[in-house]
Amino acid sequence: MKTSLDIGSLHLKNRVLVASGTFGYGTEAATFTDVTLGGIVTKSVSLEPRAGNPPSRIAETASGMLNSIGLANVGVEAFLREKMPPLRELDTAIIANIAASSVNEYLEVMKRMEDEPGIDAYEINVSCPNVKDGGLQFGTSCSATAEVVRALRPHTRRPLIIKLTPNVTRISEFALACQEEGADAVSMINTLVGMSINIYTRKPKLSTVTGGLSGPAIKPVALAKVFEASQVVSIPVIGIGGIASWEDAVEFLLAGASAVQVGTMNFIDPDTGVKITRGMEEYARKTGLDSLDELVGAMVLPEGASAPGIMKSSSKGHD
Repeated sequence: MKTSLDIGSLHLKNRVLVASGTFGYGTEAATFTDVTLGGIVTKSVSLEPRAGNPPSRIAETASGMLNSIGLANVGVEAFLREKMPPLRELDTAIIANIAASSVNEYLEVMKRMEDEPGIDAYEINVSCPNVKDGGLQFGTSCSATAEVVRALRPHTRRPLIIKLTPNVTRISEFALACQEEGADAVSMINTLVGMSINIYTRKPKLSTVTGGLSGPAIKPVALAKVFEASQVVSIPVIGIGGIASWEDAVEFLLAGASAVQVGTMNFIDPDTGVKITRGMEEYARKTGLDSLDELVGAMVLPEGASAPGIMKSSSKGHD
């Protein structure tokens, strides 16, 4: 049975990856869990080191969590010097997640990574709701998202995966704009904007007041966004959002995702990705599939139904 997936030169031996920011840089978890995954998406890397937002930066919610880490990371030079050597020893694809506050900064980080062996693809984070500069500035503007992809595409042969925010009206417009500018895939969704208040102190639980909501609570939103985007693009969609079991992952494939990323559940059980991989393969065997490709977009729709909010026309230049 075929479980692998190729996205350009990126080879994933199975359809399950771990999401950026939920698995460290990738080597930390490898010390106590079996990294038999399709790929590891690293913690976001910026041009210079970032301390991130002040505490409190995490708050638990019903069926999820809020985070406002603020893209804390060691910066690209330390990442290449300290993090990449052990990552190259892992038997899985390595996808470097890049965050920036300007188009030129995205380009500079990518250029510094270009000669580094062991990086199989880039995931471009245009959709973080937890930073003051950059972040949703790009992710909620279709033209700005397209500009980032347009600037990066000529400077690398490695696959470009663009991580999209759900905090927009029509995510299909953004996915289509990424495809038109040469992206190899889109990953969705990043966190939803949310907040929580301590009723005794009357203060927000996060220092930044709002943060990114993730976890099982956002799964229905993520499924709908993946379905919407998959109706208009031919490039792979990588589903993210509230995936806690192999059943969840199968739902995402049926909705149109070609692969999935596991995020918040890694904090609860670092073996979640491995368990989901095995569960999907067992499900495929029991249902007589020859390839997991047979699940992608195979949801049976009621007669006359379609994805809401779809724009099938060219999205260039729209906000």
